[in-house]
Amino acid sequence: MKANLTSPPKTIRALERGLEIMQILQEHGQASLNDLYQSSGLPRPTILRILRTLDQAGWIRRGLGDGLYRNSFKIERLVEGLDQSDRLAEIAAPHLDMICDKASWPAELTVLSSSGMHMELKETSRASSPFLLNRDNIGHLINFPLSSVGRAYLAFCGDDERAQIIGRLKKSTSIANRSVRNDTGFNKILDEIRQTGYATREPSFGGGQNPLKSSFDDGLDAVAVPILAKAGVPGCITLAWIRKAAPVQEIVADYLEDLQTAAQDIAAEFDN
Repeated sequence: MKANLTSPPKTIRALERGLEIMQILQEHGQASLNDLYQSSGLPRPTILRILRTLDQAGWIRRGLGDGLYRNSFKIERLVEGLDQSDRLAEIAAPHLDMICDKASWPAELTVLSSSGMHMELKETSRASSPFLLNRDNIGHLINFPLSSVGRAYLAFCGDDERAQIIGRLKKSTSIANRSVRNDTGFNKILDEIRQTGYATREPSFGGGQNPLKSSFDDGLDAVAVPILAKAGVPGCITLAWIRKAAPVQEIVADYLEDLQTAAQDIAAEFDN
């Protein structure tokens, strides 16, 4: 009989048990064999095999003075390339999937780029959407003053951060950033976003870092909302769709509440 190709792959039980032991050590700081037995409920011979395997691989160590087991610093080296935006992406991913399942259009997470000059795509559900959109890679940079995500971020971030970002953008030679030089006009746009609770694209925006529709057009439109955490705005989530498929107000009417609820749930989990 042929295997069911649609069934999910089986998990590796031994790996699950090893990770469980490492999680217990992470929570306890250090633990004896009896502590691990009491916390995991696994048979002692199984725990001993797991400990020996992890010890030989360098993931845990046993103290010479007290004989207790601890996770090794190899774990820190494993995650040293991660930051809070990675944690945000991990939290946001299932929410983006749920929005995509309902709307069919992809939902995405963007964060402030390391340069502070763009928004950066951190997670996307485009691969799950039945519609064929440009598959922008994670790390894709997005213009600030013209994009929905950039505008949402600027509207809701702190006053000092907003002033710093706009100050950098004003020094830019890109024509795609020149709208920030009109303080009155751009501040009016941000005020309207705060009132409505969401941001849309500048009509002349074609997508990406700097492009205007006159030179590039991805054919999309987008609505974005901020993730309002206690310490500020760690990112924004957006719903993107093919512009010709639906007007902005139809998408807003159908899915804005879902975006805002997801943003609130992400913020609550991120703050914990």
